Amino acid sequence: MPQIHCYIPDKLVAQLRRKAEKHHLSISKYLARLIRKDIGSGWPPGYFEQVFGGWEGKPLQRLEPGDYEQREKME
Repeated sequence: MPQIHCYIPDKLVAQLRRKAEKHHLSISKYLARLIRKDIGSGWPPGYFEQVFGGWEGKPLQRLEPGDYEQREKME
């Protein structure tokens, strides 16, 4: 597995160390989780346009609300 080196300010390292300890992970594993979450969980390109903007029929119309059904009260 490749190694990546980066420079992080001391204040952030202290916060990072605390977060990793809180999750019972090494800093390396904690950072890998953050990166995987940020990079790997996005929606595919065009997903929302295809799923939510893909209606090709007549425009949808909302019906007017009707009267509520009257029910007997529970005792």
